[in-house]
Amino acid sequence: MIKVADRIADVQEYYFSKKLDEIRAMVASGKDVINLGIGSPDMPPAPEVAEELIKSASNTANHAYQSYRSIPELRSAIAGFYQSHYGVTVDPANEVLPLLGSKEGVMYISMAFLNPGDTVLIPNPGYPAYKTAAEMMGAKVAFYDLKEENEWVPKFSTIDKADLKAAKLMWVNYPNMPTGKRANKEILRSLVEFAGQHDILIVNDNPYSFILNEKPLSMLSVEGSMENCLELNSMSKAFNMAGWRVGMVSGRKEYIDAILRVKSNVDSGMFRPIQDAAVKALSLPRSWFDSINQEYAKRRKLAEQILDVLGCKHDEEQSGMFLWARIPSGRQSEEFVDEILQERHVFITPGTIFGSNGEGYIRISLCSTQEALKKVINRLETVKA
Repeated sequence: MIKVADRIADVQEYYFSKKLDEIRAMVASGKDVINLGIGSPDMPPAPEVAEELIKSASNTANHAYQSYRSIPELRSAIAGFYQSHYGVTVDPANEVLPLLGSKEGVMYISMAFLNPGDTVLIPNPGYPAYKTAAEMMGAKVAFYDLKEENEWVPKFSTIDKADLKAAKLMWVNYPNMPTGKRANKEILRSLVEFAGQHDILIVNDNPYSFILNEKPLSMLSVEGSMENCLELNSMSKAFNMAGWRVGMVSGRKEYIDAILRVKSNVDSGMFRPIQDAAVKALSLPRSWFDSINQEYAKRRKLAEQILDVLGCKHDEEQSGMFLWARIPSGRQSEEFVDEILQERHVFITPGTIFGSNGEGYIRISLCSTQEALKKVINRLETVKA
């Protein structure tokens, strides 16, 4: 057996990968498990988007390799989307790069900017991929706290001064996952100013801005943000295209060029029919987002009932396709979740997979039908009775 590389020595299998294996085993044994853990949209893309995919795939010329930068039409559509929905102007030729999903962007940005020993500021709680990518680059991970008492916003004065001085890259995520904290101009402006003051590259991971959120915002709308900021975005959530793997990164030309140097040596471009369909999706009217949010709003009310039955508390102002909630006092998140899974056959995500500050919290996905959520309520109430 050849020894694996040191860079993955401390990298563990993704929590959901292991948990889904456990759930599959339970289902195979005859248990009816309802999964409220994964944020994979169950609603379909807009019909015209799927039609465009089929139409483009029927053109035999579209099955060839594509440009690493993607087709100009897609880059222009992304720029147009940022202009019409965020009021942000980006040059489609130089300041936009389509990606095979934003998760690819997390890795490519890390590869493009981090050397072994560099320090990366990562939110706690936060998306686990930020930490994994940093560790695979041999970088030093320095967590900064997001806490309920600070409304899930970083308190800059509490960041270790040595970490701050050494930091090269900082990950932020507003609207926030897992806490659902909405973005506002004040939060984004403070982050942009922080990046400039400390010469740090801040990356805002922004895939949730259209889910149950009436005022979508981009960090790039803040004056001066193009100097030290990048923004990732994704078509997985708001367009119901998770399996299509279409994401994007936007920012100043020099940063985009650096990411492209990595990307062009790793993948071979995006399938042309998917690009054509993405162009169609990016032109959808605001009514598209309104329609999916009407369904998410109904599901959210049912998810709130689930939390009530479980004795959990949540902030009614959060946005996104999840509900983040505090569990009853004295309970541990993973123990609480495992008890519900084993005894009630319902899977909910423990907050601890997002970091130590997730202890005492759970996250419920809204990516299940109203019928499934009602079934969970009935199941929990029956057991409680």
